[in-house]
Amino acid sequence: MSNGDDEPDDDAAETGGASADELETRLDEAADALEAAETEADLDEVETTLDDVEADLEAADLPEPDEDDEDAEDPREELESRLSDLRDDLESQRGPYADDVIDILDAAQGTVTDSEWTEAGEPDAHDAVDAFLAASEEYVDHDADAGSDLDAAADALGTVADAIESADLDADEDAETIAGLLEAAETLEDALEAAEVWDDLTVQEQLDVKGFYDVLTNENRKDFPAEWNAAKIHAKEGNLDIVLFALETLGSEYMEEYIIDIFYHLGSEAEPAFDVMNQRAQKRDKGPIKVLGKIGDERATETLHDFIDGDGDPALQKVTLRSLGSIGSEESVQPVANRLDADNAEIRSSAARALGMLGDTRAVAPLADVLESDESDEVRASAAWALRQIGTEDALDEAAKYTDDRAYLVQAEAEKASGA
Repeated sequence: MSNGDDEPDDDAAETGGASADELETRLDEAADALEAAETEADLDEVETTLDDVEADLEAADLPEPDEDDEDAEDPREELESRLSDLRDDLESQRGPYADDVIDILDAAQGTVTDSEWTEAGEPDAHDAVDAFLAASEEYVDHDADAGSDLDAAADALGTVADAIESADLDADEDAETIAGLLEAAETLEDALEAAEVWDDLTVQEQLDVKGFYDVLTNENRKDFPAEWNAAKIHAKEGNLDIVLFALETLGSEYMEEYIIDIFYHLGSEAEPAFDVMNQRAQKRDKGPIKVLGKIGDERATETLHDFIDGDGDPALQKVTLRSLGSIGSEESVQPVANRLDADNAEIRSSAARALGMLGDTRAVAPLADVLESDESDEVRASAAWALRQIGTEDALDEAAKYTDDRAYLVQAEAEKASGA
């Protein structure tokens, strides 16, 4: 840059920054060096040059484009763009490296062991490993054996990866060896990708492979859809594992509701579905909560107690209280009794009935208090019913006090308690 008298610009002199033309020339030289590079060392020198240019570009005091002119040139932006392109070209010329092959083999190991292969996909995956082992022997010594299953095949890939690492291959001196190994590894990668996994199948194909439709005959195919009837037959025959598979696979809201209803009507026989129902119940799904009550496994209480804490969704609390009553764990007595003070009368009524189903004598006193003082006759009637279910002499005596109650529902329960 210069002033009107063709003298050096003082600011530019003070900064000592490179000009755009100087930086452009250095990038031209780097491009020529990159084209001529034959070794990794040559490429390292080019990278050092680019690093220096980048540092000088950042420090350079280059003219700013005219903001009012959309077509104005921006020398900094143009130089940064060219620098970025040269770095991309540099990286594309590097390697391949032995580590590139090892990385592919590490990923292939995970694919082999973690994928859910179909009956057809599993042998294809094993054959892909066998083919790689044969191809890689041309380039590196190893004694890897794919064995007869995929675990052994995955171990074999690890053996080859260790052999490649131990060979200490040089990107320049062993370029052909590395290229051959890389080609074999990429072929393995493609073959594993092509081998069939469960996710490649449609839902109906997955169910068919599992034998879900095998129970259907010409006579029992009348119900529609076929999945509806197959699930019902499998449940009746006790094949709950395949019914659970259908539940997780189908994804139809209608079929989910239907299968959960099947479990509900199986009652305690639906115990094999406990883990799945308990997991779904944690999402506050009322259907699985009802099923848990029917199964009656006390492990569900840890999940269900959280749903009756506070004055949240009344419908959820009512369903949960009924299920807790059905399960019958003594650990539920206090959490359920706490809901006798709920603001919602329906929740208080459900809590009272749940206590009756639990049948614990510790509930007699709080139920007697509800029967005496609750403002809702429906809640009081539920308390009287619960006292009858507990059935001890004290419980029956408390309920029997109200044979002349103002509310018919309470009176009727009191009369049953008194034996009248």
